[in-house]
Amino acid sequence: MIMRFTERARRRMVALTLAAGLALGTAGCGGGGEDDKKPDTSASASKDRGSAPSAQEGKPEAPLAELKGKDGLLLQITTAQRDAGGFLTVNGQFKNDGSGSLTIPAELRGDETEILKHGTSLGGATLVDSKGKKRYYVLRDTDGRPLTTTGLTTIESGQTIPVFIQFPTPPANATDVTLQVPTFSSGTIKISG
Repeated sequence: MIMRFTERARRRMVALTLAAGLALGTAGCGGGGEDDKKPDTSASASKDRGSAPSAQEGKPEAPLAELKGKDGLLLQITTAQRDAGGFLTVNGQFKNDGSGSLTIPAELRGDETEILKHGTSLGGATLVDSKGKKRYYVLRDTDGRPLTTTGLTTIESGQTIPVFIQFPTPPANATDVTLQVPTFSSGTIKISG
């Protein structure tokens, strides 16, 4: 009885494998149907442009703010955008303008015990709305992890590392806020959205 069951199961597996192989083979073949006669607009568009760079290529956008750290470490902020869920997401990058490898400072995570137990992050960053006289701290998930880039260790000379930080969104009339990050100079950023 066990032998029959095993034999049946083996036959079914072989049949399934063959059916899957045939289906993939048929899908991969372009069989000369109506679709083959339509021009490929994406290919023709790239032929027309050739290899000329677009208007945005080669021109890096100027950062909203550049915060200076120690030994040539920079934090360049590229966007600060309100999200539909009531968040403000700040995007940017670390850049090593120094001549050698740099360690990302552990002080960036701040000194709150809940954030400290989740490793290196940008958890110590704050936003200051001087007009509204409020300070905003980095958001956290339900486990207390900061909603920022984590696992930062070292950065080589000339290298960039993309980062993000999420805050509660300031009121709509707050368009210019100051970003403060431990061990870096502060900088004013303009919120979009």
